[in-house]
Amino acid sequence: MKTVILAGGLGTRISEESYFKPKPMIEIGNMPILWHIMKHYSFYGFNDFIICCGYKANIIKEYFASYYLHRSDVTFDFSDNNKMTIHSNIAEPWRVTLADTGQNTMTGGRIKRVRDYIGDDTFMLTYGDGVSDVNLEDLLRFHKSHGKYATLTAVSASQKFGIIDINEDDSISAFREKSNADGSRINAGFMVLEPSVIDYIENDSTVWEKEPLQNLSKEKQLMAYTHQGFWQCMDTQRDKQLLEKYWEEGNAPWKIWL
Repeated sequence: MKTVILAGGLGTRISEESYFKPKPMIEIGNMPILWHIMKHYSFYGFNDFIICCGYKANIIKEYFASYYLHRSDVTFDFSDNNKMTIHSNIAEPWRVTLADTGQNTMTGGRIKRVRDYIGDDTFMLTYGDGVSDVNLEDLLRFHKSHGKYATLTAVSASQKFGIIDINEDDSISAFREKSNADGSRINAGFMVLEPSVIDYIENDSTVWEKEPLQNLSKEKQLMAYTHQGFWQCMDTQRDKQLLEKYWEEGNAPWKIWL
């Protein structure tokens, strides 16, 4: 099963670092947050990735082009025709497609642009700036159980994001702005989707979180998988510092791999 990761945004609220690199390449524990997300998926056996690049796409491409150099000891022998020897190579079981989906393309447009890479099977979708300990096997099992087009992961609304209203049967009835008295849930990403959802996306200017998800909800084709565990978006420098603190203390809740 393919996993699509949205990694093309500007990251303006963490511009101290995103000025120099794409937001998904900002490091937690000396590794890009994108790497942390991929390790999470890989732990559950999801190793086929489609990364929707945009802003400074070349940095993401160059990182994966030389990934084995980042993760291995290497000897360069310039006296022997520039021979390169890789030592203790740490290989990942990943297949990574890097698609340049345009610097100014919106989230929905990025998904539509990789339609040919996705194919005709169920796929996963997430954002390149959030980590969690969500059980992806349970999430997929839930999606298959209800037979709808789309499932998103819902978490407690502790931050200023749009609210989703969830019915008793886990279907989503509405999207709205958060109010001061709210104790509701938000879309944390970690979605499972049928390829038919791409038909709900009009063009590059379509924001996935608006018309497509709203229309799926109206047609009762959108369900919520409620996650009670850890989730954290790296939206600001303060968020990054919090994630760094977890990692440095050896207490990163999203690090479920060995």
